[in-house]
This record gives sequence, C-alpha cells and structure tokens, in this order.
Amino acid sequence: MKQPEPLGAGKEHAPAPNATPLLTVLNYFHPLTPEMGDFLKKNVTGLSVRKRKLLLKEGNRCDHVYFIVKGAVRGFTREGQKDITTWIVVENELVSSILSLNTQEPSIENIQVLENTELLALSNANLQKMYEMMPEFNIVARKLLQHYYADAERRAFIARLTKAENKYRHFLLHHDPLANRIPLKYIASYLGMTLETLSRVRKKFSSKVGT
Repeated sequence: MKQPEPLGAGKEHAPAPNATPLLTVLNYFHPLTPEMGDFLKKNVTGLSVRKRKLLLKEGNRCDHVYFIVKGAVRGFTREGQKDITTWIVVENELVSSILSLNTQEPSIENIQVLENTELLALSNANLQKMYEMMPEFNIVARKLLQHYYADAERRAFIARLTKAENKYRHFLLHHDPLANRIPLKYIASYLGMTLETLSRVRKKFSSKVGT
C-alpha cells in the first residue's frame, strides 16, 4: 500500500486568505463580534494542500485548527499495516486533533487530505488568545464542540452496529453526499468493513432504489 506523503512540498501558503467562509460558518453557530471577525481575518493563514498529503502525522503535536474552504479531509490511525479511518469531512467543516491540541501531547491520529484542498489555519496560540481576550468566543467554541460531539456520538453508534447494511444505511442518512465522492476504500474503513462487503451492500441499495 502506498503510504500518504507528509505535508511539505505539497503545501503552499495562499496570499491574503479570504476568511469570509469561516466567519459565515461561525456566525451560524453564534454571532461574532466585530472584534472576533477582525482578529480572525488578521490571523488565519491560507493553505493549498495537494491530494494525499498529511496535515498531521501520528506522533507529532497538533498546533492548528483547520477550516476546509474546498476539498475533503479524513482522520485515520494505523493498526499494523491497516489504515482505520475515524472520520471524513468536506467543505465548511473544522478539523484538528482535539486531544493533541488540548493536551499538547503527540497526536494518536493522522490527518490526510483526500482531494486537492484549500484550507484556513488558525494556530493554537491565537485560538487561546481569542478565549482569553474575547469571552464571547467561548460561546462559539461551546456550540462548535456540541456539534462535533454529536458527530462523534453518531460515529460511535455506527461502530456498535453489527450488520453491514445497517452501517451503510446510517452512513447515507447523515453523509449521503460523500457516498459517490470519497473513494470507497476510505468509506469501507470508516464503516469497519471490507471493500468487498461495502461493494456488495451498495449493489443491494442500488437495486432497491431502481425497483
């Protein structure tokens, strides 16, 4: 299996990043003050990352939160030679290794882009400044954490299901746009099944739709 490439030559800093997509999403969760918006505009960094590159490698410390402007990103860990996908997200979502970001210990997961991806990055140092200097931002953060905790709960629910058909049905219920966008090997890994099993299940679902 070809290993993902570390983030390096595939990363390019984009000049004068447009923070509007990030501000729009954050405003959805809770209205930002002008001070918050100005701080983010001045302190986010634009990144262009090529397909298959790693944003974060297991064992390294996570120092940033990333917002996906365009593209797709997954988190994964390894067990021997096997990749286990733990989450997959696309545009208008935030990604980070929360455990490593919070504890500043080495990450236990890898973060990889699945498509050529445009990102906005905010350093942990600037994130902490926002918490301390702008108390209202803690409300934004709390609502974001509630949103992503709910996502984690749904992933845990899928992991506990035993039938492949039920796993895939639940995946379609919450992530239908990903079904024909993300390579099947990553979806199979995310659902905890073999690629062959996923292909069989998808054929069953397609036949039901066609009847």
